[in-house]
Amino acid sequence: MMISSWRRRRAARSAAKEQQRGKIGDIELTLPVHFRCPISLDLMKDPVTLSTGITYDRESIETWIEAGNMTCPITNQALTSLELVPNHTIRKMIQDWCVDNQSYGIERIPTPRIPVSSAEVLEILSKITTASQRDDHVRCRELVAKIKAMGKEKERNKRCIVANKAGSVLSAAFDTFSRASSDRNVPVLEEILSALTLLFPLDAEAKSYLGSTASLHCTVWFLKGGDLSGRRNAVLALKEVLSSDDHRRTDALAEVEGALEAIVKLIKEPICPTATKASLMVVYRMVNSSYANENIIERFVDMGLVSLLLEILVGTERSMCEKALGVLEGVCGSDKGREKAYSHALTMPVLVKKLLRVSDLATEFSVSILWKLCKNEKREDGGVVVEALGVGAFQKLLLLLQVGCAERTKEKATKSLKLLNLHRNRLECIDSTDFKDLKRPF
Repeated sequence: MMISSWRRRRAARSAAKEQQRGKIGDIELTLPVHFRCPISLDLMKDPVTLSTGITYDRESIETWIEAGNMTCPITNQALTSLELVPNHTIRKMIQDWCVDNQSYGIERIPTPRIPVSSAEVLEILSKITTASQRDDHVRCRELVAKIKAMGKEKERNKRCIVANKAGSVLSAAFDTFSRASSDRNVPVLEEILSALTLLFPLDAEAKSYLGSTASLHCTVWFLKGGDLSGRRNAVLALKEVLSSDDHRRTDALAEVEGALEAIVKLIKEPICPTATKASLMVVYRMVNSSYANENIIERFVDMGLVSLLLEILVGTERSMCEKALGVLEGVCGSDKGREKAYSHALTMPVLVKKLLRVSDLATEFSVSILWKLCKNEKREDGGVVVEALGVGAFQKLLLLLQVGCAERTKEKATKSLKLLNLHRNRLECIDSTDFKDLKRPF
């Protein structure tokens, strides 16, 4: 029986290989050896020749070189140059062979586009800088569109563009055109913003240009009044600008009229998950930075952010949940934020529900929020502490300690348990439905 099964599997594998080789009926089509890539052994779609004279498929040899190999895979000779020269002769022969064997189901390989070179990228970027300095918004927009098209065409092109500091050049151009308050610059600014989103993450120099006062005002303008793609690109740019813990940029953004309102609006009236997540990350960085401004947090609270976050947490996917909890944890670091959380009926049920259910990060944020709310409770009747007991926080925190967690989370959970324990005689704890079969250890 085992031999029979093995034979069937071998026959199936042989059939698959024959189909790949183009076997039709009783006629077997053999792929010429010199048409195969020496690395992948597949038909070459974009043959290129190394300095050693050996031809490979571009994708295969690029992967080899990017892995840190500086030798020819076949000859083992050191590469004197990393330039990959297109082998048009072999490529034409392969295409002719494909055409001659169309009757066997062979499709002609398309003529590949040659990847962009560093020299080409640098030339275009130089022209972008010149056009921006001359305030030639039409020419600059054309060049930026060309760079963007190149980046979208191939991943290799994108890597080449990024490596040649396109992010800094485009950000500098954005800053230059932002300083001129003219409606005629809107199209080029929109094009630059769109191109920049393809080049994230940006380096420090690019962030400094994009985080300038003029750039921030312009980005917020798109955030408030742009079309859907413009608003999405704007909030992605703000997320990138605030990715470094620089309180000066956070304060500068908060001072831009309508900035905070526009960010909260993207959360309240979502246009796409990407924009919502980026908005949450912007708020997260603004309320959790090492120089978090209490006034900024209070402004967010006054806009109804706490209620928005709790509504998001009622039912959402993991990534969104983690971000919403992270923002709520930062907001609850302020008196006004906690006050809103205390008064909302969903706060405790939602936080306890997220414990041990979403991810380690979500649990960490949930425990931190619980601890902040419980330790700052001032009502004599226990208030939120008693409410937490009623929805099963005690049991879940005990289970968390049993299954293990990060040391700082463990410390907060332990302290929270001590506070909860002080009020256990006030309320008969209601077992969480998720742990109805859990035996109480007390």
